[in-house]
Amino acid sequence: MVGSKISQPDGRLRHNLRKYTEKAAAPSMNAMPGHTPTSTVSPQEKPEMLRVLSFLEELGEETETTIDVVEPNPYLRMTLHLIRGHFEAKTITPTSLIGQARVPYATASRRMAEMIEAELIERRPRTASGKSYSLHPSEKLMEQWMQLSGRVLRLIDSHFGTAEPAPQAKDYFYGGSYMAGQAIPPMQVLAEPIKVAGGLRVLVHGDPTFMVMDTLKRQFEQAIGTQIHQRAFSIDRLREEARRNAERKTSRYDIIAVDLPWIGGFAEEGALMPLDEAMDIARLDPADFHTAGWKATHWGGRPYGVPAQTTPEVLFYRRDLFAEAGLDAPTTTEALLDAARTFHDPNRGRYGIAWNAARGTALGHTVLMTMADFGQPILDLPEIAGGFGTDNLADRDYRPTIDTEAGLRAAEFLLQLLEYSPPGILSMSWYERVRPYAAGKIAMAYGYTLLAPFFELDENSPARGKTGYLPHPAGPGASNVAPVGGYVMSLPANLPKDRVRAAVEALIVFTSPEAQKMYVQNGSRTNPRYSVAADPEVRRLSPIFEAVDAMSWRDELQFWPRPPVPEITDIIQICGEEFHEMLRGVTTPREALRKAQARADALFD
Repeated sequence: MVGSKISQPDGRLRHNLRKYTEKAAAPSMNAMPGHTPTSTVSPQEKPEMLRVLSFLEELGEETETTIDVVEPNPYLRMTLHLIRGHFEAKTITPTSLIGQARVPYATASRRMAEMIEAELIERRPRTASGKSYSLHPSEKLMEQWMQLSGRVLRLIDSHFGTAEPAPQAKDYFYGGSYMAGQAIPPMQVLAEPIKVAGGLRVLVHGDPTFMVMDTLKRQFEQAIGTQIHQRAFSIDRLREEARRNAERKTSRYDIIAVDLPWIGGFAEEGALMPLDEAMDIARLDPADFHTAGWKATHWGGRPYGVPAQTTPEVLFYRRDLFAEAGLDAPTTTEALLDAARTFHDPNRGRYGIAWNAARGTALGHTVLMTMADFGQPILDLPEIAGGFGTDNLADRDYRPTIDTEAGLRAAEFLLQLLEYSPPGILSMSWYERVRPYAAGKIAMAYGYTLLAPFFELDENSPARGKTGYLPHPAGPGASNVAPVGGYVMSLPANLPKDRVRAAVEALIVFTSPEAQKMYVQNGSRTNPRYSVAADPEVRRLSPIFEAVDAMSWRDELQFWPRPPVPEITDIIQICGEEFHEMLRGVTTPREALRKAQARADALFD
């Protein structure tokens, strides 16, 4: 989305995000003015269509300059220029397109008119009078280009061979490919540009995925036809700013990012506009979203946001180290502890496992998710097939369930984890737990999938290409769960009516399959849609997408471990404080459970 200053109180967080965005930034086609990335995404992560485009451009140059009788093909040259301009978010005018044809002006003008008549080129007004307009490849042209790209790659492979044959080659059948048929086309520009005074204003979280979106400013501005202004905050400051914004007479933002657990509280406070009030929900294709991620956006049966990230917390583990030790991937808490004990060797600077153990919000999330590992939700939710029911949370008929036998087993498990954790674990939170894993100092780490770029995109990381992804190992009698996290993009309830339509159109673009694929290609490792996870180009970039997709189909992606009720933020804080005292040895597990239960009960009394 947009380039702007990232407002964050934590210097370490700013450093981590800066380091990440430098490593994950795309090549110069996506670079922001004044931004010089220190490294780039590997060439393999570029869209294949862009590589084919470069190949055809260079092949055309060679044939036209080497063989005297070969003349430029204006249709092909103008097509290549349009496609490249679309990828690089450059404005293409009729004059610039004609100039690329390398034929006489009158001839090129006729060829351009023929392409417009054939609905291969779309014209979009640049001024109110409509006398000036920009040119863009139509959906029809993009579909044809996708087909051509796939065929060119297969032809190259079949005639010359490649070091790594295209995965879809084995599925080739009668001129097509079943896998290639699932490929998502590049993001299209809106036929009618968004018209909104002062440009679009967006409030987001300062995490790696939104920072990847930040590098794509020009692409999104070209797609929607207006400027985008973004502010990014750390998680606690984001919540504060969103709540302050709700108290204003008029919203300062057209779209705001909302953490999934906040949905119920924001909906009850009237901070968010129900989406079905502002748009036709069918335009979002709800069935394409991971079920848990889409359901988590609802309160009282109504959706209050569109998933921008569906990022479950999973277990990262070093497959190579497990293989060397002759250990299977840990699917139970007992196996996890055995593995942590095996790999824990402080004298050699190696530790068993890292996790969120910093006081407050970070540890509070760990407590809720660990209780879920032992089959215990934080609220007395009704048990249903596959987990616990959340459909009637808006009725507010629930109470906290912390001081239980399952809660005690979870507390004791955390104390056992402490024995195999690195020094300073009690101050480790979101980024700190993954950085030592990426550096090869830790064999396992609990982490959200959005943090995977810290090692997947780092060529020097020992964990790169050697990491496995699992749902949380389960306690005795419980099922494996991957607690769903992430952010949705929502409309503020106090958004002026004359800006709602523009915000809706932008919301659809930002969360579309085309946009989600582009985030992935530029370094993101989160994805809320089934169609994106099935895209062959996406699957080749990381095994994480196939792993998460499988978790979703097995019903392991669940959001009941952090139910989006109005009291959840306070409950998380309480657990993060009381369990921290337990981990420090100030209180016993039973005392921590009792105190947390009493404080949580007080919220309801």
